[in-house]
Amino acid sequence: MGDPRGFLKHDRLLPERRSVPVRLRDWKEVYEPFPANDLQKQASRCMDCGIPFCNDGCPLGNLIPDWNDLIYREHWQEASERLHATNNFPEFTGRLCPAPCETACVLGINEPPVTIKQVEVGIVDRAWAEGWIQPLPPQERTGRQVAVIGSGPAGLAAAQQLTRAGHDVVVFERADRIGGLLRYGIPEFKMEKRHLDRRLAQMEAEGTGLRTNVEVGTDLSVEDLRSDYDAVVLACGATQWRDLPIPGRQLDGVYQAMEYLPWGNRLQAGDIDRSPIDAAGKDVIIIGGGDTGADCLGTAHRQGAASIHQFEIMPRPSDDRPDANPWPTWPMLYRVSSAHEEGGERVFAVNTEEFLGEGGRLTGLRTHRVEQVFTDGRMSFEPIEDSNEVFPADLVFLAMGFTGPEQGPLTEGLGVDLDARGNVARDAAYATNVEGVYVCGDMGRGQSLIVWAIAEGRSCAAEVDRHLTGATRLPSPIAPTAAPLR
Repeated sequence: MGDPRGFLKHDRLLPERRSVPVRLRDWKEVYEPFPANDLQKQASRCMDCGIPFCNDGCPLGNLIPDWNDLIYREHWQEASERLHATNNFPEFTGRLCPAPCETACVLGINEPPVTIKQVEVGIVDRAWAEGWIQPLPPQERTGRQVAVIGSGPAGLAAAQQLTRAGHDVVVFERADRIGGLLRYGIPEFKMEKRHLDRRLAQMEAEGTGLRTNVEVGTDLSVEDLRSDYDAVVLACGATQWRDLPIPGRQLDGVYQAMEYLPWGNRLQAGDIDRSPIDAAGKDVIIIGGGDTGADCLGTAHRQGAASIHQFEIMPRPSDDRPDANPWPTWPMLYRVSSAHEEGGERVFAVNTEEFLGEGGRLTGLRTHRVEQVFTDGRMSFEPIEDSNEVFPADLVFLAMGFTGPEQGPLTEGLGVDLDARGNVARDAAYATNVEGVYVCGDMGRGQSLIVWAIAEGRSCAAEVDRHLTGATRLPSPIAPTAAPLR
């Protein structure tokens, strides 16, 4: 514990966001640099609790008090080593994770919690700048071949761990670039792709093979996959989006969020000059109040939308932690992302009943307000009388989450079982019903957080290593049945 009075001397402080007029002119990350001395002060607020609940709040089991103390004492390289001991990609989680560790921080009982996420990203950015992060190729090779299907955070974590254990690993990705939703989903203003590219370069230098434009089950047959590889890890995510099958759904102008967001990434990559779905000068409505909806919001701002409304069927959350969400559980609070700060109107407790159009083109939405009702412990939304309203709209983006993994030639060809929720079923060792085939991340858990994906990738890698060699020294932070603090 660097400073036993640090949490009394220093208030919680985060980096400034670049001014809205400036950042809307580009797609760069929204935050200004955070001085190292300010980061040390924030790290000193960590109280070195007898029971650090932050460690349990994070499924990776990050050694948070350890690296807070090391940063306070200016042992930056040691802090990086301690951080990477539990997390393959802290530059991703430090930018994208909603930080359940912070809501579990003991200081958060009666004070603003430690800025764990900012300290994390500060450590890894310094480590890259100083050249401390280098490839870690295995000293010995096992001669075993492993295929990882899907290149999101779960697949990449599993691949890196298995490569470092000495196996010959190839990651297959159906898109033209590696990264999954990190590449074609997360906007540049939340995470610039240079962070992803340099980590992929490290993985390739360690020996991991990365193959794009390969849809396993179609371009590569399941039979060849099974014959060429000793083990297969399924990490294709939960990419089956939730739809809104109401009248007018077929109108031109109604899109899924994931039909819209990748074009912004391709624009920044230089693949195109202009997005084919462009919000410039248009009235935009986003249905869904989560992170994906906020990503659509920030993207539409940067394209120059005339107006933006973001709909959420739930009532507006409280500004303070509700009694039903006591510490250290995840609190359902009203949160303002950088995209919300940039403009647009958030509309809560509203339901869309019909898309309106003329000549096959979207012109608006018919809505009504709803009231949340609980009957016999079950929640429903009842329409409020005389609350109908029509909103003009040229574009609608559906950002209502995902229902599970896509079913197709891969899953059907392998013959893997599904659970009651439509996810690929697995046992306590992440193994499917098919010998030598494992599953991790959202494909087995369902839609979740990036830290859960990385933790599952690491744990699955340990089980695959054990299957191939009879033993493993790889860490296994969570079981497939582990649940978040909620």
